[in-house]
Amino acid sequence: MDISHIKTEKLLPNPYQPRRRFESEDMLSLADSIKENGVLQPLLIRRINNSDYFEVIAGERRLRASILAGLEKVPCIEVDCGYEESAVFSILENIQRCDLSFFEEAAAIGQLIDHFGMTQSECAKRLGKSQSALSNKLRLLKLPVDVRYFIEKEGLTERHARALLKLESEKDIWAALNIIKEKRLNVEQTEKLIESLTDNTVKPKRNTVKIFRDVRIFINTVNRAIETMKASGINAETDKTETDDYIEFRVKIPKSEGLNTLKLKKA
Repeated sequence: MDISHIKTEKLLPNPYQPRRRFESEDMLSLADSIKENGVLQPLLIRRINNSDYFEVIAGERRLRASILAGLEKVPCIEVDCGYEESAVFSILENIQRCDLSFFEEAAAIGQLIDHFGMTQSECAKRLGKSQSALSNKLRLLKLPVDVRYFIEKEGLTERHARALLKLESEKDIWAALNIIKEKRLNVEQTEKLIESLTDNTVKPKRNTVKIFRDVRIFINTVNRAIETMKASGINAETDKTETDDYIEFRVKIPKSEGLNTLKLKKA
């Protein structure tokens, strides 16, 4: 592919760029390198609506550093692709570079699924990840946005974040985060803390009634009741009918004994 040198003012960032943070120190270091050696790897771009403006598919970090270095033009390779293909390529390229934060990576994978209709299986295949690893990444997005920001600001790890997912309420999450920050807990200590919090929030068990699913238990109960009536001098007559759907007991008790006819059915 041909390399063209495009004015930096004509290059626009990709709205689906998954990277949200560009560390000042790293950018300055890259800018110094570009001043010394130039841009070694061309940016990948696409033309926007036949205009003289371009969207950066891959290389926004290099573009930013080049501007810091005072370059007016940067080397680029123009690719003929549509808006959606550009966005997907930008996300995949950045994820594969492995220098995104774990929340940025999770958000990028979420974009591929939510905005571009990829299945988890397709994402996993294109990223070279297992589906379980991909699912674990996506679960991180269940944490509230302000919690994610706090975790990144405090320099906590992905395993810290995963441990917090076991807590059901945001109140409990913040309580745990404050303890983690104050005591500088490592991952193992954090997991023990979460375990203690979840143990304390377990609701006491209510009294439960045992449910017997064996119909024979109920049949024996009915038979014993009839035997008890007969033993008490009540001349009860019984008739049992069984079908594919139910077992029916008919119990006849003479009115002279002060009771009405009873019909007991067990579905």
